[in-house]
Amino acid sequence: MTARIAVEAIGAEAQPIAIIDDFAPDPDALRRFAAAASFTPALNHYPGVRAALPAGYLAALLPVIAAAAAESFGRTGPITVIDASFSIVSTPAGALTIPQRLPHVDAFTPDRIALVHYLSPDDRDGTVFFRHRATGFETIDEARRDLFFRHLDTEMRYGGPPPPGYMRDDTPLFECIRAETARYNRALLYRSANLHSGAISPDARLSADPAAGRLTVTAFLSIG
Repeated sequence: MTARIAVEAIGAEAQPIAIIDDFAPDPDALRRFAAAASFTPALNHYPGVRAALPAGYLAALLPVIAAAAAESFGRTGPITVIDASFSIVSTPAGALTIPQRLPHVDAFTPDRIALVHYLSPDDRDGTVFFRHRATGFETIDEARRDLFFRHLDTEMRYGGPPPPGYMRDDTPLFECIRAETARYNRALLYRSANLHSGAISPDARLSADPAAGRLTVTAFLSIG
């Protein structure tokens, strides 16, 4: 089945997002590979576990990624994989650190693109994007970085940290500006500078078992 690419916009800044359905030619094979993989606790504030991908996974999908990047971001240069892995959100809401309770960005430069590939047939917990109310920022680049984090530090110092739980709706500090529902074998491409979070529902199973949990591939790319 041929991948289908739709390009839409996020929020007032109209940052592009590519929604790619039927992304991988054999998602069931990816699930079988994940079922036998060795998952370990993730680094860099990811609230769950990660495992290595099969060799050649991204290489086989580079033509689709390149087409989506050109159409959505106007970037047609070489694609460098910064990091890529199977990822499963498995941390209980009450055990989240403060950074895990807030929307985040993955990088600050325009060449950096995030990819998430949903691989759970029955899970609809996708990805949600936010605007920071105090600054109005929906993306955080190098020029905005210091101002944003100064505002956030002040808000947390005087208002306290957010309560335990995954972010998926409006809060006093952040406004939800777009929510993308997960779908089996759907992938999203968006700029790493977008404020975003996994849209984890309150009744999510949060299982680290790839056969039962929210199995995704997360990748961070640099596209010239």
